[in-house]
Amino acid sequence: MRSARLMKVFVTRRIPPEGRALLAGAADCEVEQWDSDEPIPRKELERGVAGAHGLLCLLTEQVDRTLLDAAGANLKVISTMSVGVDHLALDEIKKRGIRVGYTPDVLTDATAELAVSLLLTTCRRLPEAIEEVKNGGWTAWKPLWMCGHGLTQSTVGIIGLGRIVPTSYLAAESDFIVVSCSLTPATKGLCNKDFFQRMKNTAVLVNISRGDVVNQDDLYQALASGQIAAAGLDVTTPEPLPTNHPLLTLKNCVILPHIGSATHGTRNTMSLLASNNLLAGLRGEPMPSELKL
Repeated sequence: MRSARLMKVFVTRRIPPEGRALLAGAADCEVEQWDSDEPIPRKELERGVAGAHGLLCLLTEQVDRTLLDAAGANLKVISTMSVGVDHLALDEIKKRGIRVGYTPDVLTDATAELAVSLLLTTCRRLPEAIEEVKNGGWTAWKPLWMCGHGLTQSTVGIIGLGRIVPTSYLAAESDFIVVSCSLTPATKGLCNKDFFQRMKNTAVLVNISRGDVVNQDDLYQALASGQIAAAGLDVTTPEPLPTNHPLLTLKNCVILPHIGSATHGTRNTMSLLASNNLLAGLRGEPMPSELKL
């Protein structure tokens, strides 16, 4: 039987070793983990969180009123191994006096690297070129074959960097647009038919924020019609994107499986910060990175 002195912690997935080791060494906690790389089924999540004092979750878990009710009155801390918090019902969490930890800053470099990689991969048509090598389409060097758009002397617009440029102006003036803003009611569907109509027909869109910032039906039409040149997406709605989704039929759309922070070092650091946030919150101490509600 679990000692009354121990605080129950529920972890919704296997996490990298540094964070896992930190939790395992916490003498004042009993840690239960969903021991899989795949998302925990909702019923198992509700069962696992019942009676927990702390929850360490990922962006794939919807922490809503129903889950909070399933957790019960013991729940004092939620630590998410993510920067984004759109999966958390923050108003409801605040009402219950639950503290929230998250992992900003530590994945900035990795995500920036991925944004540049995705931008170059898309504008220089690298997936198409690789496929041509594999399928025998590479027959000779040709002056006009596999030409894409270069970054040199271009204008790159970043949505989510600064607050002073109207998105309509940014769309019209940019050769490349990188979407990196948070998902909020104001940004949901921000990149839509009207936005794409303002873009140059040689422009490339890259989304590294959240899938819902881009209206994917409108994006498909813009790409299929040649209204914009190409798009690179590290995030989609839903995730994973169904394999029969229309966007996957387009050569000018590169889609990655949400790997912006996927370096060994970054994911380890994220897990360590998430674990430190959780333990500090449970012990009534300042969290390294607390979301102020």
